[in-house]
Amino acid sequence: MKVKVCGLKFEENILDIVALQPDFIGFIFYEKSPRYVKELDENMMLLIPKQIKKVGVFVNTTLEQIITKFKQFKLDIVQLHGNESVDFCKILSQQNIPIIKAFSIDKLFDLSTLEAYQKYCQYFLFDTPTKNYGGSGKTFNWEVLKNYKLNTAFFLSGGIGVDNIEDALNFNHPQLLVIDLNSKLEEAPGFKNLQTTKYIIHKIRNYGTV
Repeated sequence: MKVKVCGLKFEENILDIVALQPDFIGFIFYEKSPRYVKELDENMMLLIPKQIKKVGVFVNTTLEQIITKFKQFKLDIVQLHGNESVDFCKILSQQNIPIIKAFSIDKLFDLSTLEAYQKYCQYFLFDTPTKNYGGSGKTFNWEVLKNYKLNTAFFLSGGIGVDNIEDALNFNHPQLLVIDLNSKLEEAPGFKNLQTTKYIIHKIRNYGTV
């Protein structure tokens, strides 16, 4: 199982989290988010080891803005967390930009809508429905995903923390690849508690070992 720490904002905290060696780290380029990275040091980004994939999170923004940020900050993949269409994903993928497409999941969500996206997206991300596009600290009913039958691997997100990491790890689905962590790690929006993050990453890394 892999791990992503999302919503990083402050340089010293970013480098401290990088030292814990998550597989993915996420930076939110959505201005309405309390975790919006208004300023991000390009030189600091170069200090992040290549094996840690840098994810830029965007919500209903333009192709031009995404491409600019992708190149400026040497991102490895973009996460589309809004209402982006299949055609939008197609055009972005034609720029050789890997995509994580996020979807808000509830019991009424039609999983068949994902089929059209899978050709253009490397991964899906399943999150809790919120007005603010993520970071709610709330979980959704993961059992809905039992009916997910596509081959595209997914990130499981939404309110995962110390209190339910065991449940997330025990959620048995063949396409679950990454546990996505955000608000449940925080002392303040964008600032992750190192001990909490270290503990959960350790739990994920050692899952299934005796």
